[in-house]
Amino acid sequence: MMHERGKSDTAIGAVKPANVAERSGAERVEQRSVTEGNADQQPTCRTQSRAAAKTARVDVSQELARIRRVASRNGNEKFTALLHHVSTGLLEDAFFQVREDAAPGVDGLTWKEYEQNLEGNLKDLHARIHRGTYRALPARRVYIPKPDGRQRPLAIAALEDKIVQRAVVEVLNAIYEDKVNGFCGFSYGFRPGRGAHDAMDALVVGIESKQVNWILDADIQSFFDEISQKKLVGFLERRIGDRRIIRLIRKWLKVGVLEDGIVKTSDRGTGQGAVISPLLANIYLHYVLDLWANDWRQREAKGDMIIVRYADDFIVGFKHESDARRFLDELRAQLAENTLTLHPGKTRLIEFGRFAETNRKARGLGKPETFNFLGFTFISGKSRDGKKFLVKRKTRRDRMTAKLKMITQDIRRRMNQPIPTVGKWLGSVVRGYFNYHAVPTNIRALATFRDETMKRWLRILRRRSQRTSITWERMVAIADAWLPRPRIILAWPRQRFIVNHPR
Repeated sequence: MMHERGKSDTAIGAVKPANVAERSGAERVEQRSVTEGNADQQPTCRTQSRAAAKTARVDVSQELARIRRVASRNGNEKFTALLHHVSTGLLEDAFFQVREDAAPGVDGLTWKEYEQNLEGNLKDLHARIHRGTYRALPARRVYIPKPDGRQRPLAIAALEDKIVQRAVVEVLNAIYEDKVNGFCGFSYGFRPGRGAHDAMDALVVGIESKQVNWILDADIQSFFDEISQKKLVGFLERRIGDRRIIRLIRKWLKVGVLEDGIVKTSDRGTGQGAVISPLLANIYLHYVLDLWANDWRQREAKGDMIIVRYADDFIVGFKHESDARRFLDELRAQLAENTLTLHPGKTRLIEFGRFAETNRKARGLGKPETFNFLGFTFISGKSRDGKKFLVKRKTRRDRMTAKLKMITQDIRRRMNQPIPTVGKWLGSVVRGYFNYHAVPTNIRALATFRDETMKRWLRILRRRSQRTSITWERMVAIADAWLPRPRIILAWPRQRFIVNHPR
């Protein structure tokens, strides 16, 4: 049934169901990826004494599996007893999921220091949580550079807060990651087994398979800072009836951020960088945006409509311009009711799709506009033979420039290190860059990135000594020895999408 909860939460979907004989390949695989088993299958412990922790891991998995079974049976079920699932075993798993080199919070406590008496520390933490005497500490404010030159504020929680938050996330994921009654299928950001490439695959398949002629490229302004904490708690209480869990989350929301020696608190926002923030953000947008947009697609859209969301960035595709403009107007009102606004400089409605070039040419306009999503520029193009419509992707120019700038600074700091040492490090950097950006249609951008990296390395090597000048031919040989060659690693979106969204 089209309006049955859970049945319509597909990664991509048209408004009206097609006849069975007319279903396209994309429609055939428009189902939610299976997330039920993710928490069971993920390794949740990296302790050196793995044998001793094996029983605890099994117990944790079994407890979470029971929550998932209940969540799957009834989408309206309120869970009134959850805190007891935050056991010492789950806390231990959460501790080993924290990075060993993670920045300490306001207490200065590091992972290594906590590990020295891990069993005793976790027993004490567990007792304080269940006695109600656990106290969250303010997060430490730090800033990291963004690709556009601005600074992104992050909130670094204390180590014990990270542990407890991660444990609570595991419990809540068992509810919200249910494939029937959990998050919508077109939600991808910060979810188990759903990465950025999965979101892009769904988007490309949707545009190429459906009658998409208009794209709404939307971005919510200062999303993590503008979330209404009161509304967020209200959304949580729709499924979470355990007041102790709600009390923990309220503590993390209200504890504030320490900056310049002053603790700043607010009734809005959730600290970006906190372990639990991505899940809270997804819960907020699930009720504010996802369910609303899915209902609008079913009841209001006159033609095909697709949507893909990754955190607070989302792309919506439409067949009709009239649908797109009505959706945008009503979206602004829907967000305003929930303390959110669209970023005026990053939200655009553009003509994009298989007929965009022809339609714009008939009106005397230029090529179809492009849009950016998850580090790539999406281009309305054609296959090599010019017969087939193709969504092309290439690395965003500003992101590549920012990455090359960072590499230049790092190479300069390593100027006096031996070439093999720098080469080994630089090879890992380029390889990591390729692992994300090596998508079909992006080979030229990969080659450009490698060439620009070589040029910057050459300039630094030439500055090391005025007596020896390294030629370009010599530099090419050095690069061939240490830097990977550009090649496409990831499969075409339709192939990946079918694998990740089986029947």
